[in-house]
Amino acid sequence: MTTLYLASSSPRRRELLALLDVEFSIITPAIDEIWQQGEKPEEYVLRLAKEKSQEGVRQAPYDYPVLGSDTIVVHDGHILEKPRDKSHAAQILRSLSGATHQVMTAIAISNRTHTLSQLVVTHVTFREMTESEISAYIESGEPMDKAGAYGIQGKGGRFVQRIEGSYHAVVGLPLVETEALITQFSSLANEKDIS
Repeated sequence: MTTLYLASSSPRRRELLALLDVEFSIITPAIDEIWQQGEKPEEYVLRLAKEKSQEGVRQAPYDYPVLGSDTIVVHDGHILEKPRDKSHAAQILRSLSGATHQVMTAIAISNRTHTLSQLVVTHVTFREMTESEISAYIESGEPMDKAGAYGIQGKGGRFVQRIEGSYHAVVGLPLVETEALITQFSSLANEKDIS
């Protein structure tokens, strides 16, 4: 299977998927990214990835599989969304300073009859950050549209002391797991004629 849709408007996910030498087109299904009462972070992110891929299948003009992905940042069991404003960004960054958090990226690939999904969890440890570093980083504008208020592939990378897991999952699309899932889905499609 070399042709699929990527259900994402993220330029980072687009760049990462292109590294796998997969032929793909972009589709941007709109889903409500609303956490449901009692839902664990890993359940939430997996559900969003599946909903993106399944809604993408409904909207796609051609009958190709659709890859959906979602990434959340979790600290002390709480999901850290994109900052509402600069003071919220500062609050998030202070909580991450000198601590370890989890970045959970879920991937899902669907067609009209089948969905495969996987969760990738990476542990990210920040060094201690000074108030002036936090302020300067917020003024750069980078934290404002990112879950957890930082981008590991940008200026935020200077605060990351250690990661355990997939760097690319933190950026937005785990390469090893995505390639394996596409291969698995393709094999399943050939076996069961689900494509």
